[in-house]
Amino acid sequence: MKRRSLPVAVAFATTATLLLTACGGGEETSRPDDEIAGADTGASKSAASPSTGSAGSVERPKISLPSDVKNVFEQWKTGDPSKDALLEDVTQRINATDAAIVAEDSDSEALRFYYKGEALAGAATWVQRYVDDGKSITGTVRFYNPDLVMVDKDTAALAYCADETKASDKDRKTGKADKISVSRDSYVAYNTRVEKDENGVWQTTSLLSDRGNAKCAS
Repeated sequence: MKRRSLPVAVAFATTATLLLTACGGGEETSRPDDEIAGADTGASKSAASPSTGSAGSVERPKISLPSDVKNVFEQWKTGDPSKDALLEDVTQRINATDAAIVAEDSDSEALRFYYKGEALAGAATWVQRYVDDGKSITGTVRFYNPDLVMVDKDTAALAYCADETKASDKDRKTGKADKISVSRDSYVAYNTRVEKDENGVWQTTSLLSDRGNAKCAS
């Protein structure tokens, strides 16, 4: 069974320039009831640690994932320090979401650090659904084809793909993973809006997912 897509269907206002065509060839390159992956072991709630990302001295939450949960980011470097700092914060946002599912913590510090507004509310709801259903996550997700467009120095649109063919939900009590059925729906296209806060942290403010998107499944 595939992972769940984030129940966040918030487009980036209605501006066409921010609604990228999901996962392919933009100007600058650099999961309703579907299902996500993680584990029910060992991930503690996030704790502050010195930043190594885009915002200089700002302290970022420490995020850790159990050994059976892994996110792989392909072509996630552009060579531009500013864009790479943005992509690193998006990486940590994705990891923070998985860590919150594993830890059953819909009020995770890291979620509040890397999300904002409606995107934060949607992410918290998504995590809570896992808690309520007695589910966690396991496996590896591959994130690829990042398509980054800088709107201005503090706002960007980022589209990317996710390959969930090696990831699934699992029962939190038994630890048994759901059976994975690989199909076109194992691939998800994401469109996000990210904004830099006063501390220089790139926060996701809206997120739209499209499971089975042809540009990611091809």
